[in-house]
Amino acid sequence: MKSGIDTLVSAYHAAFWVILIILAVMVVICLIRAVIGPRVADRIVAVNMMGTMVSVMIALLAILFQEGYLVDICMIYAMISFLAVIIITKVYMGVYLERKSREGKKDADA
Repeated sequence: MKSGIDTLVSAYHAAFWVILIILAVMVVICLIRAVIGPRVADRIVAVNMMGTMVSVMIALLAILFQEGYLVDICMIYAMISFLAVIIITKVYMGVYLERKSREGKKDADA
C-alpha cells in the first residue's frame, strides 16, 4: 500500500495531465477562432490567448517533469508571444489608419 505522500503525488500528476489535456483542447479552439475570425481583433485576441495557454502548459510540464530549464523556456516563450501580439496589433493599427485616411480623402473628393 502506498503512503499518503505517494498517493498525493500521483493525484497531482493525474490532475496535471487532465489540466494539460484541457488546455490543449482550448488551444485548438483558439486556433479555430484565429482562423475564422470574423474580425481582426478576434484573431489577435485568439493568438494572444494561445500564447498564454502554451506558456501555462510549459510551466505545468516543468512542474510535472521537475525540469528547471523548462521554466526558462516558458519565460522566453511568454516574452516572444507578447512581443508578437504587440507587433501584430501595431501593424493592424497602421493598416486601419491608412484605410481610414484613404476613405476620408474619397469622401472629401466626392
